[in-house]
Amino acid sequence: MTRWLLACVILLGFGILRTPLEIRIDKEKQTAGFSRPSPSKELREQLGQSGFLAALGGFRSMLAAVLWIDAHAAWERTEWGRMAALFQAVTTLQPRSPLYWDMASWHMAWNAGSAAYQNPDQPSEALRLRAQKQYWDLGKDFLQRGILNNPNEFSLYERLAILERDKYQDFCAAAKNFDAAASLPGAPEYLKRFALYSLALCPGKEKEAYEKLRSLAGETDSRHLPGILHHLQQLEEKLGIPKEKRVNSQKKNPGN
Repeated sequence: MTRWLLACVILLGFGILRTPLEIRIDKEKQTAGFSRPSPSKELREQLGQSGFLAALGGFRSMLAAVLWIDAHAAWERTEWGRMAALFQAVTTLQPRSPLYWDMASWHMAWNAGSAAYQNPDQPSEALRLRAQKQYWDLGKDFLQRGILNNPNEFSLYERLAILERDKYQDFCAAAKNFDAAASLPGAPEYLKRFALYSLALCPGKEKEAYEKLRSLAGETDSRHLPGILHHLQQLEEKLGIPKEKRVNSQKKNPGN
């Protein structure tokens, strides 16, 4: 108990000494459009008393890293509930770190979700599917909150689009988020194609996707042309495009 009290005093003392610097940094961040969330009641519950004091004392980054290691250990032991709680604490401590949101989502939606469906102790497939869906939803929630805290991070939009496409089969939502990712600074070119590939599978958007893919085919790198042509051919069949007007036909007869 004495050691614990001494540690608390040291942490609080360090926090007091850091206060002027923290205030100046926070003002600079606010001026630049950033803000750091204040410790909340939920964070206190997640971290416990000593962890909450550490966060107050200015050790957010260090504490988040320690909890992240603990979450990884929980993953190795397949302690999904504990892992989810630790990820919640980590992302609350470091909301401006896209990596934490990304990895938390991946562990919940992909690892925990797959484990829930393959659970040998649950004979009911319906219950396994429901548990799997709950983990997908947790993963999706991490990405959505990550985007709210990092609105200019294209990778989080991309991960959300992949989750919507591969797990939910929601191609309309996937197309929207791939497109949002493609519009952000530093985004790779392939995201434009992925947005249209998903749009091609979105009910009612086939014609729009076809026109955009045809336009893209004329300006894209030849390395990526086979993939675009594959999706165009599928859309031509679905839309009933006359054979003489199809892409392959016009390539063979460029004068037409």
